[in-house]
Amino acid sequence: METYYRKVEKRCWPSLLKEIAELCGITKNLTTHCARHTFATTVTLANHVSMESVSKMLGHSSILMTKIYARILDSSVEREMDELENILKFDIND
Repeated sequence: METYYRKVEKRCWPSLLKEIAELCGITKNLTTHCARHTFATTVTLANHVSMESVSKMLGHSSILMTKIYARILDSSVEREMDELENILKFDIND
């Protein structure tokens, strides 16, 4: 059963996204799904926020649901590989 707040939220989001797009000069039709996906990838994961935290922020009960919205960015994989390389790096002269 949806709460009143949830029903109002569902109706307001599309018009807010439309306003934001207009102010930014974006001609693409923005959807709630697009906004959630962008938040999950560009805003959170690209800024080193853990998948678990993103899952909570999106209100998912399972991290598996979050993976639908949040694909791992190539830049994140590259960054983490660099971090791992630095951790595992050793000096041959030691």
